Amino acid sequence: MGSQRNGFKKESFVLSVDVGTTSIRCHVYDKQANIRGSCTTKVVPLYPEVGYVEMDPDELWTGFITVVKGAVQDAGVQMHQIKALGISTQRGTFTTWDRRTGVPFHNFISWQDQRAADLVKSWNRSLMKFVYFLTRLKRSLAASLIVFSTQHVTFRLVWALTHYRQAVAEGNCCFGTIDSWLLFKLTKGRIHVTDYSNASTTGIFDSYQMCWSQLLCSLVSLPLSIFPKMADQQAAMFGECCFDIGDVKITMGTGTFMDINTGSKPHTSVAGLYPLVGWKIGSEVVYLAEGNAADTGTAIKWAQKLELFADVQDTSAMAYSVSHSDGVCFVPSFSGLQAPLNDPKACASFMGLKPSTTKCHLVRAILESITFRNKQLYETMLRETCIPITKIRVDGGVSSNDFIMQLTADLFGTKVARPQHYEMSCLGAAFVAGLEVGFWTSREQLKKLQSSDEVFLPRGALKNGACRRNGDYIPVFQSWERALRRSMNWYSKP
Repeated sequence: MGSQRNGFKKESFVLSVDVGTTSIRCHVYDKQANIRGSCTTKVVPLYPEVGYVEMDPDELWTGFITVVKGAVQDAGVQMHQIKALGISTQRGTFTTWDRRTGVPFHNFISWQDQRAADLVKSWNRSLMKFVYFLTRLKRSLAASLIVFSTQHVTFRLVWALTHYRQAVAEGNCCFGTIDSWLLFKLTKGRIHVTDYSNASTTGIFDSYQMCWSQLLCSLVSLPLSIFPKMADQQAAMFGECCFDIGDVKITMGTGTFMDINTGSKPHTSVAGLYPLVGWKIGSEVVYLAEGNAADTGTAIKWAQKLELFADVQDTSAMAYSVSHSDGVCFVPSFSGLQAPLNDPKACASFMGLKPSTTKCHLVRAILESITFRNKQLYETMLRETCIPITKIRVDGGVSSNDFIMQLTADLFGTKVARPQHYEMSCLGAAFVAGLEVGFWTSREQLKKLQSSDEVFLPRGALKNGACRRNGDYIPVFQSWERALRRSMNWYSKP
């Protein structure tokens, strides 16, 4: 028994933390990528005004330390056995702080925050088109075709810095997403860095030059001095081992994020897909094109608060208990609509309610709306990238819902795979960190560690992406698109 214990103590592990929108979780992984210990704590969002979504920086730091210590304790190992720490964070959530004291100037402003909606709309309408007209640069053309959203940091940061001009003028202002803030704290203020994948999601990064965009910063008066340096993952993409061109990963958590591996070149989109750096390892840069829908898990949690159901696990059975949604359409846009519609002013809504409508109809309509947004993003991806899809893997908490997974396969007309474990962001960060320190040696080794997937196949003969055995979804989808258009541009400027 003693020798076993001593042998266990010699074993090494990788620690990985995922700072999500609703929770912070930490896992201890062994060399077989098995989870040996875990700890989770909740993230409490703050809503100081209508449309504002924030998080307390000190609470995030405290939560981070809590889950790291808790997971190591749960695994029954010592901290010296941890060979690497991987961090995956919600993107587009940022704060600014005093370089000298480390004290934040304001709360983290969440990726869900809508305070810059008017600035975003104005920008998309005119500014970058004007820049391209003046310069005719290919990179400016790419920028002119990018549709910015409120989820990009750019205009929320412009808003924030108008309140802290003195610190900026004195050169004491640091900007950072959650990863930068955690690393600054972990190194007691010595390191102010981020990685390429996080930087590329901000809207302020030049994916062609692989640096912060001097052109954009000068246009919107953002000082380059506030930005972190680059260190060498969209984590879930790496966790799913989507290493090849045409591999697609769909993460369905608070929001849905659909990414396709586009290889060594960034993709320029006209419909709102965004070119991201997937990861940079050594000299290799892998790009992704991403589309997203902001309100996936949000919509389900909202319905739970209304007591449409008691347990989230019941929703799939409730949806299957009725053969259709009784003509009810739900528009999942608490945070506006993203690609390909790109309307930050859209509202969430139920349409087509009748005296015959039951809770089950409402729940089915909500789950259908999530799959319909998946279909929109998938069709946009196919149309815009012209890249043959090689595989589709789905992760995130909402992917545990069989109704959503099956209907997504039906509407795509192709198989989709769900891994045994849904938390791919945590695993992806662990993979990247583990590769860096030699804990794992190759991507081929990582592929062999993947858990066995559950595969959802499209049911019956497919016609235009709709499954006959599951009812003809073409008119249902068209009705939903009509509801979508009626929900657009709902909120006018106060």
